[in-house]
Amino acid sequence: MIRLSRLTDYAVVVLAEMARQNGELLSASTLSAKTGLPEPTVAKVLKLLARSNIILSVRGVAGGYRLERDAAELPVTEIIAAMEGPITLTACTEGSHDSCALEGVCALNGRWTPVNRVLRNALSQVSLADMVPERRQGR
Repeated sequence: MIRLSRLTDYAVVVLAEMARQNGELLSASTLSAKTGLPEPTVAKVLKLLARSNIILSVRGVAGGYRLERDAAELPVTEIIAAMEGPITLTACTEGSHDSCALEGVCALNGRWTPVNRVLRNALSQVSLADMVPERRQGR
């Protein structure tokens, strides 16, 4: 089973809320209140997303965070990579820096590369805008 970490799931939740706010600067505490996620978790997610240039961090009293680009232009692959690192199923893929104990003798060495490519291509077709749920009444 392929499973993303909770932190990656939370990143999508936070980014979806940011997308609904149409470029408004939002603080970690505001995003925490709007998403129901703990503020320390939101702060950690925001830091990782800012480091990957997915969001912009503005310091100061009137500061906060906002998306760097339109949600329709932000593929899910970038969010996953920002939170998890490169999208790969195994360590023995093209361009991987991970090592495997069987690297020199494994008959499948490099055979996962086409599978990884298909997975990345499929995920790159889904944008953050596709992940933003319709606003519920009362919210």
